[in-house]
Amino acid sequence: MMRAHFLLSAALSIIPISAAHADAVSDFYQGRTVSLIVGFPPGGGYDANMRVLSRHIGKRISGEPTITVSNMPGAGSLTAANFLARSAPRDGTALAMFSSSAAMEAIFQNKAATFDPQKFSWLGSMSQEVTFCGVWQGPNIPSTFAEMMKTKTVFGSGGTAAITYQHPMVLKNVLGANIEAVTGYAGTRDINLAMNRGEVNGSCGLFESSISSQWGNEVKTGQLKLVIQMGAKKTDSFGLIPSVYDFAKTDEQRAILDVHFKQLLLARPVVAPPDVPGDRLTALRKAFVATLNDPAFRADSDKLGIDIDYVSPEAIQELLASFAAMSSDTRQKALAVIGR
Repeated sequence: MMRAHFLLSAALSIIPISAAHADAVSDFYQGRTVSLIVGFPPGGGYDANMRVLSRHIGKRISGEPTITVSNMPGAGSLTAANFLARSAPRDGTALAMFSSSAAMEAIFQNKAATFDPQKFSWLGSMSQEVTFCGVWQGPNIPSTFAEMMKTKTVFGSGGTAAITYQHPMVLKNVLGANIEAVTGYAGTRDINLAMNRGEVNGSCGLFESSISSQWGNEVKTGQLKLVIQMGAKKTDSFGLIPSVYDFAKTDEQRAILDVHFKQLLLARPVVAPPDVPGDRLTALRKAFVATLNDPAFRADSDKLGIDIDYVSPEAIQELLASFAAMSSDTRQKALAVIGR
């Protein structure tokens, strides 16, 4: 079920659009198409979130444009982030959803990230999540994180910019877990299939909402054992599962964990390119919040097990600014634990 403790009504107090601007926005969008780009393949949580949004946001944008969804997987969604920054139209007709870890690549000074995340036109995030590592149970397979400190566990992962790779590496290199990450899977759907086939033992980067919608029965029966949770907050939705912070022993370890897990505030971000005209960006932000407040959208999301926990663009910008201001020493140590 969706959490409704956030105050979306407050977000609706975004600076009003004047009548002239409203008419200009409506005139622009009428008869046009707005493209929603998902940085991962079909079938995963990012895809599900963007598609449910696509079914409702069009009627909330002045001029009621047609909404389409396309998938642009690659490099843990870094491909989509780069496209949004460099090639997508900057007129308010392109929006994207990519991972928080992809957004961090530029802050980590990865030359493959050809954007400044602080210059994107953020609409907000559909949720701020906790992620889990889950292990498919079988003979000699660990069922607790404490056992993973001694027994080798193989996790499937995407590119090195994806949390499916980075989270296991943090567990290995900060906390000392006996973990191997096998890269090359296109997305969580392929990783989950590999887990079922026995190619890998488990998957990290499992969002709370995705577990509820896709793995609820397997978690209840114990076939998929959730062994640890990561995030700035903690949930008991699936029982008393330890947090990664429970195992941190030093302030330095906690600082490194903060770099990798506070970014989960951007669990399901919706982003426009830089330099979108101000009146259109304001209209898109208002439409986004109005959609998240729409009872029909909430009902649709609830049916799919999609949790909505809105994050404002201001909160996102504040978080990104704090990451950009981190010390070089902290940045280098945070990079080292993911093999850079």
